[in-house]
Amino acid sequence: MNQKQTTVALIYDFDGTLAPGNMQEYDFIPAVGKSNKEFWSEANSLAERQDADSILTYMAKMIQEAKSKDLSLRREAFRESGRNIRLYKGVREWFARINDYARSRNIDIVHYINSSGLKEIIEGTEIAHEFRKIYACTFLYDIDGIAYWPGVAVNYTNKTQFIFKINKGVESVFDSTQVNKFIPENERPVPFKNMIYVGDGTTDIPCMRLVKNFGGHSIAVYNPEEKGARKDMGALIRDNRVSYVCAADYSEGSEIDTVVKTVIDKIAIDSRLDSLAVSK
Repeated sequence: MNQKQTTVALIYDFDGTLAPGNMQEYDFIPAVGKSNKEFWSEANSLAERQDADSILTYMAKMIQEAKSKDLSLRREAFRESGRNIRLYKGVREWFARINDYARSRNIDIVHYINSSGLKEIIEGTEIAHEFRKIYACTFLYDIDGIAYWPGVAVNYTNKTQFIFKINKGVESVFDSTQVNKFIPENERPVPFKNMIYVGDGTTDIPCMRLVKNFGGHSIAVYNPEEKGARKDMGALIRDNRVSYVCAADYSEGSEIDTVVKTVIDKIAIDSRLDSLAVSK
């Protein structure tokens, strides 16, 4: 009996998960003549004063600062910035290795980004082609291709909408009809139990908890170069928000490599058992 191939979604945050720090700190913030602390402090203070969303205010701050310094606001300029991002150890080789491992277990891995960072910058990174879809903040562009207004703002709560989109096979950000349409669990392209969510910070907690509560697997990662970072993640396990805490080292044989491969093994076995039960 030939078993149908099982699809598994590996969903990643970006900043602090696949790359250290925030993506704006590599190129954009130095270009506008600010320190990281100065830029984020100003953006967060604006949000507090106006009682506004902090994601929208950082995007507005980017437009404001770029205009004041005559920096390009074209999509290509943001993508160029993405080429300067430093990835965590092993990230470049991670995707091919995990795909091959999953394929040997009759699993098809589909990779997604779910980030509060900028889609345009992520699109410029060397790993952008690895993802089926990049869900992230993005700007609206005028007829000359210049950013003038936020188009999508992804904060810690509306990040969860993209989990449901993946679950139901709805890739469009605009489409709210299909994602709210009732689809029986057994007809959804990627059941929650076949999701692995990898994140690092507070903006990921609702997604990690959602995936875990629906039978999937959530992994919190930390920067191995930061002293005490692992200890700070302990509360996520105590609060039942994640299943695993791993260093953000994606090289072969690393902690997260072992965890993800073991989860793939489990999903493969569960899928095999489900097919045997159905065949009776």
